[in-house]
Amino acid sequence: MELRINRRSLVALGVAGALTASSLVLLRASTSTASSHREAPLIAGDPRNDNTDVYAFVSPDKTGTVTLLANFIPFEEPNGGPNFYTFDTNSRYNIKIDNDGDAVPDVTYQWSFRNEDKRGDSTFLYNNGPVTSLDDPNLLFRQHYTLKRITAHGTRTLVADGTVAPSNAGPASMPDYATLRNQAIHRIPGGNAFAGQSDEAFFVDLRVFDLLYGGNLSEVGQDTTKGYNVHTLALQVPKDDVALKGDANRNPVIGVWSTVDKWSPRGYVQVSRLGQPLVNEVVVPASLKDAFNSLSPDKDAGIPAVVKRVTSPELPRLVEGVYGVKAPKIPREDLVEIFLTGIAKGNGPIKADLNSQSLNKDAGKLRPSEMLRLNMCIPVTKEPNRLGVLGGDPQGFPNGRRLGDDVVDIAIQAMEGAALTGRLVPALAAGDKVDSNDKPFLAQFPYIPLPSSTSVNQPVSGS
Repeated sequence: MELRINRRSLVALGVAGALTASSLVLLRASTSTASSHREAPLIAGDPRNDNTDVYAFVSPDKTGTVTLLANFIPFEEPNGGPNFYTFDTNSRYNIKIDNDGDAVPDVTYQWSFRNEDKRGDSTFLYNNGPVTSLDDPNLLFRQHYTLKRITAHGTRTLVADGTVAPSNAGPASMPDYATLRNQAIHRIPGGNAFAGQSDEAFFVDLRVFDLLYGGNLSEVGQDTTKGYNVHTLALQVPKDDVALKGDANRNPVIGVWSTVDKWSPRGYVQVSRLGQPLVNEVVVPASLKDAFNSLSPDKDAGIPAVVKRVTSPELPRLVEGVYGVKAPKIPREDLVEIFLTGIAKGNGPIKADLNSQSLNKDAGKLRPSEMLRLNMCIPVTKEPNRLGVLGGDPQGFPNGRRLGDDVVDIAIQAMEGAALTGRLVPALAAGDKVDSNDKPFLAQFPYIPLPSSTSVNQPVSGS
């Protein structure tokens, strides 16, 4: 299979080369950084800045827009008072868009937060009575945010003093949480913005880390994240607002990732980065996880230690050792497409142009880089397939990411070579047997379900 999208330039950048001194410097710089669902060592101690998931999809009910979501703070226990969960006021949260293929952001949406705390020395309570609106005096702690749109042409404030939807303290405190959620949706030109608590929509059996589902696929079928909440930043914007030259028809592909910049004595330092799901969990080795998340995507292809983890991944070797499913031959050009360039028609059995930057007529030379890529011109699927592209649904992951895409099963199949053959690997076809979220997704923005107020730790029947 020939990789037609700048494969030679990728090889020249060091796919098979040795680490240079400059590469080592990049990998060792800013080692106080980390990202995603506790998968990098240092971010486990900084959950407010831990970016758990990024989603990007054409809005199903407003197809002239795209919806972008970034979630933070993994494993929020709903009853985690009296100090409930908040965004970090010392950080800037970003969703970044590359629309010309150089792996440098062309549009950045940036949130910053401030606290309004009226508790003082009078009470420990988050609220001292039922909260029926965001400005209810019974709500004693709330967060506000500023949302900016940053481009090479300047900075524009989209929301000057937005109110964050509070943590769901329970039915006595917040008898109609849906109303609070709706009040926290702010209108912006051509779309909407939201910041606040949501259901943890990422569904997975995390016993995959117990020697790959117990070593015999006995540990599957349990949604580890069920019942937990996260904090969500969400945007709905016109397609042309993020497209190259403002023309989504001519330039339909965007690259999307999220970062957090935390204030330090050296100024703001990037402490979180997330594009495609599971990259830092199952692609990047432990020694590189913190450093990888300090990098900007344009650095990815210049670091052979990172690229090698794509062309010669660890997971298929582990699956072969545990389950006897033979690992595909290396180098894995199919994974270079999936992770670094975007899948393109003619390079393999998937006969569709999905998210190759080459589709943008005005784009320059592609810089291979890890990010979530979305082709905004692919129509919304009436009956989505949870396996996305591998399930015959071109609107699904890895063409962007919808809330219902089963990214764990998709990623395992991709690692095992499904994109090479165009068929699922039968031995692993059942995946982790967690095929959907426990709560239905909403029909309107921000689509992600309301947060739970019920403790994850429920009594066991008969105990």
